[in-house]
This record gives sequence, structure tokens and C-alpha cells, in this order.
Amino acid sequence: MYYDVTEARALEHLRLAVRFRDGVSGEVVFKPSHLFGVFEALKDPTVFAKVTCEDGFVSWPGDVDLAPDAMYDAIKRDGCWTLD
Repeated sequence: MYYDVTEARALEHLRLAVRFRDGVSGEVVFKPSHLFGVFEALKDPTVFAKVTCEDGFVSWPGDVDLAPDAMYDAIKRDGCWTLD
């Protein structure tokens, strides 16, 4: 499926570069206001930097992940997906 993320890397704290199976690429930006609940661990720059790409998802240790469908739509349209 084209929503599969094939690459994810931290550019800086709270900012990622991602690439999808079909070649679409862009950035994901977390606003501090989004870092609550399951995402609270990402406040730590060391944890945020441990981003990986697993089974088509952007993932971090501790079962934190981002589903790729909304991310894909925003990046294809705007080049960036901002989570606030």
C-alpha cells in the first residue's frame, strides 16, 4: 500500500523526515501541545531521536507510533504534517 513509510529519521527534536513507498516525502512536525498521553515520552530529545520505521509505521520505543494514512495525505498535499 502506498501509505507505507519506508524511511523515518529525526532532523531535530520534534521534527522528522519521512518517505513513503511511492516516493512521496516530507516532514512531520510535533508541536509541544501534542506531547501528552502516549506521546509524552517524546518530550525527551533522546527518546525522540530513536525513531524507526517498522511495518510501514513511524515508531518509537514503548509502543509509540504514527499511523501513516493522515500523514501521507497532509505531506502529499502540503509537504508537511503538523501535529498540534
